[in-house]
Amino acid sequence: MSEGEPKPMGAGSGSDPKSELSSSGAGLASVSPPVTSAAPATAPAPAAQPPEEEEEEESEDESEILEESPCGRWQKRREEVNQRNVPGIDSAYLAMDTEEGVEVVWNEVQFSERKNFKLQEEKVKAVFDNLIQLEHLNIVKFHKYWADVKENKARVIFITEYMSSGSLKQFLKKTKKNHKTMNEKAWKRWCTQILSALSYLHSCDPPIIHGNLTCDTIFIQHNGLIKIGSVFHRIFANGEQTSPLL
Repeated sequence: MSEGEPKPMGAGSGSDPKSELSSSGAGLASVSPPVTSAAPATAPAPAAQPPEEEEEEESEDESEILEESPCGRWQKRREEVNQRNVPGIDSAYLAMDTEEGVEVVWNEVQFSERKNFKLQEEKVKAVFDNLIQLEHLNIVKFHKYWADVKENKARVIFITEYMSSGSLKQFLKKTKKNHKTMNEKAWKRWCTQILSALSYLHSCDPPIIHGNLTCDTIFIQHNGLIKIGSVFHRIFANGEQTSPLL
């Protein structure tokens, strides 16, 4: 064979490549993996509930319907509305107006005894009949009222407009927290609206006296619209009438 000519496979070697591969494969196959003892099976820990699902469950609970008005239009929800600083109201809940598709407030005033309500039932009805007739841009709207009289106790329920932006007191607290002060122009605009509402109440026949006008009973909307609420407060005090509103 001349120099530079390629050698044929296996030439000059006494071993067969196929046999080498098979023998090495057999050697690898003969090696056993180390035996380890299996750990006892344990139940997987329950997955933590995502915060989003918890919020959804809370929202569903708050939206649960607890009660309906006799006419079926107003649906009381579990979610409460903060009315702690409003005299006369024992509890207030968010409700739905099923005809208009808007949120309203379901207010309740409790009477400890049925006879206490019966003594002033006609006067209470007369007052609320007048309040429902009020129509002014700067006064929280009264929609409906009714009495729920049981064997030993009674309550008056009335539906009012829902002021989602909160009271003027809450608004001023926010601005103070952000180290901001309202300019004179804003105060003048608010006072003009408040005076307009009071003038309307005083011009009614007979005149309506609010008697508890504070930053807790004045509400502000996101667009700066001011509304006076709690016009009814003088009717009730701990479930009993203190003085006539009209």
